[in-house]
Amino acid sequence: MFIVETVCVGWFSMEFLLRFVQADSKLAFLRGPLNIVDAMAILPYYVSLIVDENPTSEHERPSGGKGYLDKLGLVLRILRALRILYVMRLARHSLGLQTLGMTVRRSTREFGLLMLFLCVAVTLFSPLVHLAESELTGAQDFSSIPASYWWAIISMTTVGYGDMVPRSIPGQVVALSSILSGILIMAFPATSIFHMFSRSYQELKQEHDRLFKEECAAAAAATTGPEDEQDRGWVAFPPPRLVLTPDTETPGSFEDLSLLGNVGETSGNNKHPLPAGAF
Repeated sequence: MFIVETVCVGWFSMEFLLRFVQADSKLAFLRGPLNIVDAMAILPYYVSLIVDENPTSEHERPSGGKGYLDKLGLVLRILRALRILYVMRLARHSLGLQTLGMTVRRSTREFGLLMLFLCVAVTLFSPLVHLAESELTGAQDFSSIPASYWWAIISMTTVGYGDMVPRSIPGQVVALSSILSGILIMAFPATSIFHMFSRSYQELKQEHDRLFKEECAAAAAATTGPEDEQDRGWVAFPPPRLVLTPDTETPGSFEDLSLLGNVGETSGNNKHPLPAGAF
């Protein structure tokens, strides 16, 4: 696993550095969300290599050094847990993950309304179930109102772990009301979020299709470039035109026809029609 991780981190590091070098604005590159995720996914590996170089010498220190080492080990474990951010790199190559991120960014108002509705309902049903279970029946599951918040959240989101269950009739009525309210509250913003997801998916799909067509056109232009240059070396001549010139040597030509017409005009009396074979 160490060898596999080393190879993957080396590849990711080379890709990150190349993109950083070719970026037009280095500051804008470092501020990018996906670039921050890439850096947070790569750095724990190098930090673990630096810290693990002298693991035995640190344990020989007094108690103060051990406390510092424990804190450093906790930070190191947290950094190692950040390796799961490697999965977020799939967002660069997955249309579905890109659509999800765009939907979350565009639907912040809808998610805010969802959280507001949920918080209001939780603060409403938690005191009711606490009153129905603890004050009326004396059950110990709902020890306080803040402890009842957990039950209200998992009930309204229709998860229902079953670790806290109302056993009295009033408590079950409150639970039924909270579950039905949770279904309605979760359904209200879901329609808007779904339409936003569908719209974002169509936009990203059209953008990917446009980029793919541009790449195909560029590749086709690159392959047909030499042939176009060879075609440009030929001189384009105009197409030949058919020009009718009168033949004065053969009898019955256009000149004879014109003379006959002139004679007819001068005489005025001898106007004979020309035969059809003359044309």
